[in-house]
Amino acid sequence: MNIVFLDTKTMGEVPNLHLLEQFGKVTYYKTTTPEQTANRIKEANILISNKVVLNREHIQEAPDLKLICVAATGTNNIDKAAAEERGIPVLNAVDYSTASVAQVTFALLLQLLNNISYFNNYVKQGEYSQSDIFTHLGRNFWEINGKRFGVIGLGNIGRQVASIAAAFGAEVVYFSASGQNNQQPYLRLELEEFLRTSDIVSIHAPLNQFTANLITYERLKLMKNTALLLNAGRGGIIIEADLARAIDEGLIGGAAIDVFEKEPIRANNPLLQVKDQEKLILTPHIAWASMESRTLLMEKIAANISQFLNQ
Repeated sequence: MNIVFLDTKTMGEVPNLHLLEQFGKVTYYKTTTPEQTANRIKEANILISNKVVLNREHIQEAPDLKLICVAATGTNNIDKAAAEERGIPVLNAVDYSTASVAQVTFALLLQLLNNISYFNNYVKQGEYSQSDIFTHLGRNFWEINGKRFGVIGLGNIGRQVASIAAAFGAEVVYFSASGQNNQQPYLRLELEEFLRTSDIVSIHAPLNQFTANLITYERLKLMKNTALLLNAGRGGIIIEADLARAIDEGLIGGAAIDVFEKEPIRANNPLLQVKDQEKLILTPHIAWASMESRTLLMEKIAANISQFLNQ
């Protein structure tokens, strides 16, 4: 088998990339531009792509292509209709990043709540050594315990986040964007009440017709002015200009965002212009990417290839 991995840089220095080599000759490309794609896939039997777009023309002009593996859960970068017409399976990987995303979600939340970087700097810059008392109360911080913790998107990741929130002592509630997710052990609320009463809102939903532009300025106005908003789901669920405005106007207490409408983030993104940057944490779509998560992802890609070849 001639195997081509189009964007290994998205995986980083994962220790088990070599798993692919048991199936045949593997060509690794760190990145692939749209202009390079057609030439690089023309002799491939198996293609692996994380985010490289494979459109109808690409799929039609790769005569030996037998399998497309997506090194992710989302498959929106693949023209699945074109692949189906040629009988080419498109196999993705699921449930590899649950623990990683949940952990980073709470890392972001705890930074917003506890402001550890401020206290760390207070000690390291010598101010604590000059104090006349044993502690420092220059910044307030708050507990998760007793707060209403709202989750949008109760899939594998959302349920893990919900269980951790409950372990912290929060009251977990959820909003179902599709209106079909009813079999959960938590209180389901409609969106207005969900936003109005939650102290923390954590988004773990896919981007689809139910969630696109879900969080607007008018809906942010419903939230408590102390509420915190987290998004480790997908960019495009929150209108970024509206969130920046809401933070600047003090409509919410703060936000932590790991995903953006355009990735990498554009230099003119309004979130980069928020006046009080201590109320906003921005990370470069890393919640999924623990070493364990990326290693498991490679195992799942190899398992998909093995299953395809042995069927």
